[in-house]
Amino acid sequence: MGIPGKNGTYICYGAAIQISWKGVVFLFLYTVRPGDSLYSITRTFNTTEQPVIDGNQLRNPGQLVIGQSLVIPVENVRHTVAPGETLSGISRLYQIPADAILQANPEITNPSFLRAGQILIIPSPMKILGTKRVNGYAFPSVNLDTLKKVLPWLTYCSIFSYRVSPDGSLDSIADEPAIRTARGGSTAPIMVITNIRAEGGFSSDLAQSVLSSDAVQNLLLDNILRILKEKGYIGLNIDFEYVYPQDRQAYNNFVQKAAAILHPAGYILTTSLAPKTSAGQRGLLYEAHDYPVHGKTVDFVVLMTYEWGYTYGPARPVAPLNLVEQVIRYAVSVIPPEKILMGIPNYGYDWTLPFVRGTAAKPLTNPGAVELAARVGARILFDEKAQSPHFSYYSNGKRHEVWFEDGRSINAKLRLADRYGLGGVSYWTVNSYFAQNWLVMDSLYRVKKVIG
Repeated sequence: MGIPGKNGTYICYGAAIQISWKGVVFLFLYTVRPGDSLYSITRTFNTTEQPVIDGNQLRNPGQLVIGQSLVIPVENVRHTVAPGETLSGISRLYQIPADAILQANPEITNPSFLRAGQILIIPSPMKILGTKRVNGYAFPSVNLDTLKKVLPWLTYCSIFSYRVSPDGSLDSIADEPAIRTARGGSTAPIMVITNIRAEGGFSSDLAQSVLSSDAVQNLLLDNILRILKEKGYIGLNIDFEYVYPQDRQAYNNFVQKAAAILHPAGYILTTSLAPKTSAGQRGLLYEAHDYPVHGKTVDFVVLMTYEWGYTYGPARPVAPLNLVEQVIRYAVSVIPPEKILMGIPNYGYDWTLPFVRGTAAKPLTNPGAVELAARVGARILFDEKAQSPHFSYYSNGKRHEVWFEDGRSINAKLRLADRYGLGGVSYWTVNSYFAQNWLVMDSLYRVKKVIG
């Protein structure tokens, strides 16, 4: 799965307290510019401050960061043209293309001349693209209030994880509260099994112990069925990582055996796959993950399209859109797109430079990254190719580089999933609340629910 922690009308739920905006039909993405204040921004969009504060988890509304992305939920935006104002100036003010303004205002016959006092409709760039499935991984220890906030936007909650043992037994986890909470929010709980050692870290040897023995697999599947029934899960996610290349066929056989047992019993089966860009991609993480076989066998695959920038690696975007798209392009060539859930990270990293192999980056929540930028006086930049926000700063004489996610990067990722006709997306993880993400999600997708 990656780390940290692993080796119309919209109703929205907000930051530290639960809030509801009824009648919100537009959402704008706005990037803070020099001289902006919360007051000036909300005046521009003819809205009040509190929805913006809550929707962006602004702990200090008086300290915005240049380059910070804000989501602006509004009922409508109508702009009164001031004397001498131009279409290009209005376009820059609202940060949307001039062509979009022209399309929304067909009465404009001469774009080079606007009449003072003329009322223009300013269209939101966000519109519902369709219905998607959304999975969120959560630890059994997830704060239940945090979990409740995100459940309106989740189809599935995959609770991470039961560790397999070489003999086919499973460890015990306290997952009952998360299961009850998920079901209470009409979100289907999914059981997750992993080849993680008791001391931590994925183990190739542990996977081999299971995959090389029919007896062990049979016992493991018996234990899985028992837990699925006892605890009220609706299905299973198999997340075996760093499987030896020579165990590729054995892993395929195990997935097929699991499907043959679980499907007749009424359970769904999903697997987590490394982010491959070709069938022959080399590397321990990739070679045993057979995209065509998994795509044919299971109900959904979760593509782990994150961790290009990772804890023990050099500073770079966690999920750069250009590289994510390369994975998606290969995946849809061998797996039905409607079976694919594209992974999205809900975190960022703070690296100390220069990078020294063996040193660890510090994980950050996405709102926490913006708060850090405010605290150190950094300006947030946006990498257009990677569609990722970042900034740098100095501390104790050392340069730091931070990459994270914001409303713009989430918007780009969700639109990528739509462009390729994917079944949906999957978040690693929903353990921390990221209000911008869910507002953008709400403005682009209807989330499919499979339980009442």
